[in-house]
Amino acid sequence: MISDKSSPPATPTTPTAAVAAVAAVAPKAKDYASEQDVRWCPGCGDYSILAQMRKVMAARQIPREKLVFVSGIGCSSRFPYYMNTYGIHSIHGRAPSVALGIKAYKPELSVWVITGDGDALSIGGNHLIHAIRRNLDINIVLFNNRIYGLTKGQYSPTSPLGKVSKSSPMGSIENPLNILSVAIGCEASFVARTVDVNAKHLNMVLERAATHRGTAFIEVYQNCVVFHDGAFGYATDRETKEDNTLALEHGKPLVFGANRDKGIRLNGMEPEVVPLGDKFTEADLMVHDEQAARPTLALMLSRMRQPDFPEPIGVFRAVTTPRYDVMINEQVAEAKAAQGEGNLDELFHSGETWEVE
Repeated sequence: MISDKSSPPATPTTPTAAVAAVAAVAPKAKDYASEQDVRWCPGCGDYSILAQMRKVMAARQIPREKLVFVSGIGCSSRFPYYMNTYGIHSIHGRAPSVALGIKAYKPELSVWVITGDGDALSIGGNHLIHAIRRNLDINIVLFNNRIYGLTKGQYSPTSPLGKVSKSSPMGSIENPLNILSVAIGCEASFVARTVDVNAKHLNMVLERAATHRGTAFIEVYQNCVVFHDGAFGYATDRETKEDNTLALEHGKPLVFGANRDKGIRLNGMEPEVVPLGDKFTEADLMVHDEQAARPTLALMLSRMRQPDFPEPIGVFRAVTTPRYDVMINEQVAEAKAAQGEGNLDELFHSGETWEVE
C-alpha cells in the first residue's frame, strides 16, 4: 500500500456522524412533498393550502417523523398522501377522534387534522365540537368551499340559503352553519379564518396555528372550481376584496376598505359600518383584542357577514387554557404512581363478577 503523507488522515464515518450530518441540513418545503401525484382539479384552492403548509413546516423546522396529518373523507382528505410525513386517511367525520388518540398517547407529535365542510360539519360535527372544547393540542384546518365536491356537487352544511345544487334543485332551504361561531361557542382557544389565494395571509395563519398550544381551528375559504366556482369571489377579486374583508390585527382598530376609509364601531350593543372622516375617526372604532379572556368580541366578529359587513379574516381568538392532552397524561402518571402499572388480566377479574348459569 502506498500512502500519501501529505494527505490528512481519513475521518471514519459512523452511523452517529451520518445522522448528525443529515440533521444539520435544514429541510426545505420540497422535502415535505411526497412522491404521490397531486390529483385535485386544475385551479382548485387545495393546491395553495398544500404549498403553504409545506412552507410553514420547513420554516418551523418540524422533523417529518414528528408530523402526523389525519383526514376524513372528501377532496381535502387526500392531503396526507401529498405530505412526506406520517398520515392517516381515516373515515368520514372521525378525523378529530383519531387525532385525539394520537396526541394523547404521543404528545410530542405535531398533529394536524385536514377536513372539509361536508366531512367535519355533517357526520363529523359531534366529533369536531368535542375536540375543540377539550382544547387538545392539535391543529384543525377546515377547507370550506360551501359544497360537497368529491361526491359531485350536493349542497353542504355551509351552502348559502337558496343554493341550487344536485341535491337541492329548487334551492337549499337550510340555514348555513357558521362554523367560527360554533368553534368560539365551544370555547376554542385559537380561531382563525383565511383565504386560499391570499398566500401571505394563509401562511401567517398556519404559522400562528403551528405555534399555538391547544386546539387551533382554522377555516380556509377554498374555491371549488367545478361545483361552486366563485363562492368567495367577493373576498378574492382584486377589485372588491379590500371593501369586503376586514384584516384583523391584535391591538389595532377595525379599519377596512381599499382606501382605509371605513371602520367598525359599536353602536350600543350592535356593530355598525361608519365612514372615516370628520364625524368618525379611528378613535371611535372597536379595537381588536384576540387575547380577551371572554370570547364576546370574537363571537361578534364571527357573526359579521356579507352583504352587511366586511367578513373578518385573521386570528379571532388566541388564549391559553388548560389542555386535554397534558391533563390526561398527568392523571395517568398520578394513577400509576399510586397504584402501579396495573394488570389487564387482573382488571378483567376484579370488582363485581358473576356467572350466569
